[in-house]
Amino acid sequence: MSWKDVIEGKQGDEVLLNGNEAIARGAIETGVCFAASYPGSPTTEIIETLARIPASEIYTEWSVNEIVSLEGAAAASFAGLRAMCVMKSDGLNVAFDFLTSMNLGGCKGGLVVTVADDPQGHSSVKEYDARYLAKAAMVPVLEPSSVEEAKDMTRLAFELSERIKGPVLLRSVTRIAHSRGLVKLGEPLREKRTAFFPAGECFLTKTVFHMKARDRVGKAALVLEECGLNFAEGPEQAETAIFCSGTSLLYAREAINMLGLRDEIKLVRVGTTYPLPEYFILSHLKGVKNVIFAEEVRPFLEEGVMLLYARKSTNKVRFFGKISGDVAGTRGPSCGEMNVDIILQALANVKDIQYHIPGYPRNKIAEIEAMIPPREYAMCPGCPHRASFWAVKTAIAVDGRDCIVAGDIGCYCLGAWDTGFNLFDTLHCMGAGPSIAGGLSKLGRFGLKRPALTFVGDSTFYHAVIPGLINGHYSGSDFMCIVLDNGVTAMTGHQPHPGTGITVQGMPVSKIRIEDIVRGFGVTCEIADPFDSNHVAEKICFLLREPGLKVLILRQECALVARRRERQKRKVYVDQSLCRGDTCGCGRFCTSVWGCPGNIWDQAAGKAAIDEAVCAGCGVCASLCPVGAIIVEGVD
Repeated sequence: MSWKDVIEGKQGDEVLLNGNEAIARGAIETGVCFAASYPGSPTTEIIETLARIPASEIYTEWSVNEIVSLEGAAAASFAGLRAMCVMKSDGLNVAFDFLTSMNLGGCKGGLVVTVADDPQGHSSVKEYDARYLAKAAMVPVLEPSSVEEAKDMTRLAFELSERIKGPVLLRSVTRIAHSRGLVKLGEPLREKRTAFFPAGECFLTKTVFHMKARDRVGKAALVLEECGLNFAEGPEQAETAIFCSGTSLLYAREAINMLGLRDEIKLVRVGTTYPLPEYFILSHLKGVKNVIFAEEVRPFLEEGVMLLYARKSTNKVRFFGKISGDVAGTRGPSCGEMNVDIILQALANVKDIQYHIPGYPRNKIAEIEAMIPPREYAMCPGCPHRASFWAVKTAIAVDGRDCIVAGDIGCYCLGAWDTGFNLFDTLHCMGAGPSIAGGLSKLGRFGLKRPALTFVGDSTFYHAVIPGLINGHYSGSDFMCIVLDNGVTAMTGHQPHPGTGITVQGMPVSKIRIEDIVRGFGVTCEIADPFDSNHVAEKICFLLREPGLKVLILRQECALVARRRERQKRKVYVDQSLCRGDTCGCGRFCTSVWGCPGNIWDQAAGKAAIDEAVCAGCGVCASLCPVGAIIVEGVD
């Protein structure tokens, strides 16, 4: 499969796509004209796919943050064009102010907000359930259960948006976004729309429009009752039913088949979780004695169905779900991903049956799990952030005042774990670090004697850091902000940002330099190379003692980007005649303390070694070796 299948595939073709590509194809088939996003796993492939289409047909951009991307997409909708805004669940918090405002005034062209939740936090610092924010904003929610449904629901989302004259949220999750499945392609919309925003037409946020937003939700409910996205499988008169949404449909099917209960269990898939299809749900509650809920992450569907039952149903039903604690994983209910085992356990308890995983006796499962080695969070070999963290750790030790370190979100959030030397004292959302450090710096009058320092990334700087720095300078804060500039939005797949000098289509544009912005509002700003560890540590020690707000940019290209461009031509190796092994007294610094995956311990020789297949050639370990046993050749 290639991106050409997504863009150029013909009606009736069956192609293997991942969920993000399927959503992109659905947008193409429905005639989307404008697509904007801030990079955030697990959604990035949607924009990267659409960006391959000529800009004359679809305008795409990586925006500086999610609220900006939604505002731009809404503008296209106001002019009658179909538009999509894409973000991960955390980004919906950033865009929420505008979403709740513009929904009151409505829109014209189809406006779809595609949000991917990340149950289990695979690429996020927390789990989230975007459905609650959508409900608070009075925005309808569609939830695909498979890759093919992701395409089909994208099409329906645009059509529904235009019917109700308001935005629609398409809720994906990691297992949809990054799974692959066969997708039957439809015919792309041939109608080419012209942007039209006539004089006198207004889209305004006013309190009086609150009723209009509520009316749109009611209209959407009527449409969704008949849309075909809600269905049931299994015996109509079953005493036990599983109500599910999203990927939980697939887990529930598998669990029912494994237990041989296809003739006893009714499976009810609710694909439109807000507003709920009330008549559909009530029809499948009739005659049912037990209802099990399967969904990710919070009991959103469960709460809605139980409230509906309390209002309108008369038969006696027992509910088993996250609220009751009957549907829960190893971390408890309302936490983590749904899986087949969780549903198996719930079904077995309700039906009072015994089960085990075929081929795996219960006493063997624990033995198998014990054989799986633990895996630490790790940075890429040669990552400049590791060098930055070491320099800061060294400087804090030399400074002697036990500096408080406020972290931020990105690759460098690993500063909160062993791989980042457990450096961070706080870690929250994007842009929080500078404001927290600024707040801490005001507490000396109340007895706090520890200085404050914060880390931010280059993409994060443009996204959310500038207001915090402006506030810190304006209010006379005293802290140090270190910008880890690796030249790309690394964590989400190396997308460009305003400092890279290219657009999502690869077109060159003027760079907006971080140092120019910082110096523009009168703040001290210096630049250093994190691979020059000792120099950086000295500079940090000096700046920590300087009063006021200070910014230090540690600039070094992302190791993966550098390697792909073949710019790293340095060879690093250990001179075995110099390495003293355990007798050196360094405590195996290069392999245990420094912890780069490229540094290994040769057990037979009792000395350090370099894994050339992994080493990125940064050479920092060489500068830190106390006996000079690590050699770097080919230094630029």
